[in-house]
Amino acid sequence: MAHAAPSAARRHMGTMSEIHTGTWLGPLLIGAVYGIYCAFMKRDTGPVDAANVFYGILCGVLFAGLMFLLLRYGKNVVREIRAALWFSFAGISMGYLYSLTGDSIWRTVVVALSVALGVGVAAFYWFYQHEP
Repeated sequence: MAHAAPSAARRHMGTMSEIHTGTWLGPLLIGAVYGIYCAFMKRDTGPVDAANVFYGILCGVLFAGLMFLLLRYGKNVVREIRAALWFSFAGISMGYLYSLTGDSIWRTVVVALSVALGVGVAAFYWFYQHEP
């Protein structure tokens, strides 16, 4: 008696709108907030001008682009390197944002390293627990 051959498991990819929204929406929204905050800090209670708006757009696009790359292609990297990439991204982003306040360089380094360390440890823990 003949038996049916088992079919190969299929992976659900989702529709294009699910893939598009999941890939771009988070980095886009967070990048917009980051860019607006950079422009606000750079303005320093002065008038809003075209250079300030362009600066905010540039910072937001760079932030969103780097975050998109980390989310999209970071899954192909070993978990330790992936956590180090998030450590670097968070530290550089927060350090630059804090440097716009005009505080001392030492305080900027301490704040950036504190945020980077927290994000790096949390990211490593998350990747260690959720990857096979």
